Amino acid sequence: MTNNSNGRLSEYFANDPPSFFDELTNNKAKPKETQPANVVETTNSNNMLDITFTGCFQPPEYVETAEAEEPIKVTDEVRNLWQLPTPNETGKQATHLIMPGIHIANDLPDPICIAVTQHLGEAELQHRKILAVEDVTQDERGIRTLINAGCFRAAVNLTGRLLTIYGQGYGRAGQPAKHSPHSLQLWFTRLALLAKLGEYELLQAEAEPFAQLNGSDVFFEYYPEMYKGKHGSIACFSFRLLLAELPIYLGKPHIALDRLSELHVISHEIKLHYDRLKNTNAAEFWQRRAERVLQSIINCALMMKKFSMIDDIMGDMLLTRSTLSKEEQRALYSAWGRIYLQIGDIFGAEQKFAVSRRLREINMSPDLRDLVDKGLIAVAKNDFPEAYLIFQKALHLDSGNTMILNNMGVCLLYAGKLKDAINLYERAIKLNPQKSLNESLLVNLSTLYELESNNSKAKKLNLLRLINRYKPDLNISVEICLKLQATN
Repeated sequence: MTNNSNGRLSEYFANDPPSFFDELTNNKAKPKETQPANVVETTNSNNMLDITFTGCFQPPEYVETAEAEEPIKVTDEVRNLWQLPTPNETGKQATHLIMPGIHIANDLPDPICIAVTQHLGEAELQHRKILAVEDVTQDERGIRTLINAGCFRAAVNLTGRLLTIYGQGYGRAGQPAKHSPHSLQLWFTRLALLAKLGEYELLQAEAEPFAQLNGSDVFFEYYPEMYKGKHGSIACFSFRLLLAELPIYLGKPHIALDRLSELHVISHEIKLHYDRLKNTNAAEFWQRRAERVLQSIINCALMMKKFSMIDDIMGDMLLTRSTLSKEEQRALYSAWGRIYLQIGDIFGAEQKFAVSRRLREINMSPDLRDLVDKGLIAVAKNDFPEAYLIFQKALHLDSGNTMILNNMGVCLLYAGKLKDAINLYERAIKLNPQKSLNESLLVNLSTLYELESNNSKAKKLNLLRLINRYKPDLNISVEICLKLQATN
């Protein structure tokens, strides 16, 4: 993490639901199998499940996103190219400096530990064996170890200790500080983790000094003695993307849309710059970055219900880059179809899915994407028994996929098979508790317990025991996941 300025954290979150378009930015030989945009999102409405199969769109998970440019190797000069802050009216360099600092004096608490103590008693905590900050090396290797173990709060706490060494700890906000690739990478990691954990108030406060990373002191030129002859942005592109998308988390997608549009314009200008220099590799690199920004713009447009904008962008994304592989085109058309389903246009969705299927290799049997697309169409047509059978086939291709399990459970519920739905979820948790104790599945199962009985609390507390043993962290509070505030 220290010496890698491309800002990728995706490898640390391999089992976590990424954003709607993450698979499009990961151009490995084998495409991502999961389609987490379709994780069943649940809310309690009049004691019944309120389900949107095609993904009640979540803000993108910045820590999960694989850099679009990963397969293209470029020099640091190409990777770090960015516009310097504009001079002020007197012709001197802008004097705005970035002076961040940690906003909490102590470590982030463990909310699972708090919930267990409150509902089950301190004795139950003896079964909670998770890594703490003290159990790992006090460096970026320790952060990687904690993230790989799913101990995200502990990882945040370790970033705080390391940033304190840089003079950017608690109480240092507003004080001058020197920035380096390592210190800015630590900040990016910390803020991305806070976003992942839903700690939005703290995220907003600690991200504020960075603005849009337009301070002169986050460019190599500001430190000529330290970085002799080096030019461009010290901060990674993913950090800029995270800050541009930040208002999404705060319920202000219109602000994020403005920031992302500016980010896209700059990325596209750099791409054109390399076009003029006939540097094909660098131009392709920045083209992919611009596309990654467009994907985030689509996230905003979905939240703002700007569906014509989405159509325009999707069409451009599909048509402009001649180097798109068939698999990338398939993924785009599939994503486009799911957007149509989300706005209730079943016919439009079927058309996009049909194009996606035609792009599949000849004689190749339906894969996970095809089956999930087909299952979602069945759901949209209220054919829940058929949808269940299709998702069941998909599960054979990716056993333990929590998105598919969630959809299967809700199909069973809507088909009037409440106990079968509960058994499905409970069996999944028993077979793979680490993966299946997923936030959306927990909310679903807790709601099913309430529908089944007026005495659901005992079963919910049993889920809490399992969470205590197997889950270092949850992205939403235990009370919300298990609905422990309910009267029964």
